[in-house]
Amino acid sequence: MIAIAAALPAAPCFPQTPENKPDERTKYYRLDFTVKELEGGKVVNARNYSTSLSNQKADGSSIRTGDKIPLQSDKGSWSYVDIGVNIDCNSLKLIDNQLAVHVSADITSVGTDASASTANPLIRQNKWSSTVLVPLKKPVTIFSSDGASTKRQMQLELTATPLL
Repeated sequence: MIAIAAALPAAPCFPQTPENKPDERTKYYRLDFTVKELEGGKVVNARNYSTSLSNQKADGSSIRTGDKIPLQSDKGSWSYVDIGVNIDCNSLKLIDNQLAVHVSADITSVGTDASASTANPLIRQNKWSSTVLVPLKKPVTIFSSDGASTKRQMQLELTATPLL
């Protein structure tokens, strides 16, 4: 037994390859999103959404909230349109105290224009998709766009916070 124990330190060591490299420790982050609607530089509406996400490759998160609005297409025939907020997040990585994450957002709302010439409502839509880099614990506007038919602007803000 002593001879076997003495021979153990001389056993061959294998280099760490992707197959036998220890897994990176799983880290979790809370992602707080704020959807802001601005007019003339002032916030006229803001809504908040939160989720959590880890740095594991297969991990992803989705936020879905909204309503189904009935639209009359023909006499007596109705269809429904989804109105609300859809946010998808995945591919999270920590890079030099900043968080890289792929975010896709689809925000739709019913317009309140008095100039609408049909009985059906005007549907407004903002869609964004990109990998973004945000500092930890600081709110950052990751997407912004002007309204197509109004003087309003839509923004999506993200605050990423590590969870212990």
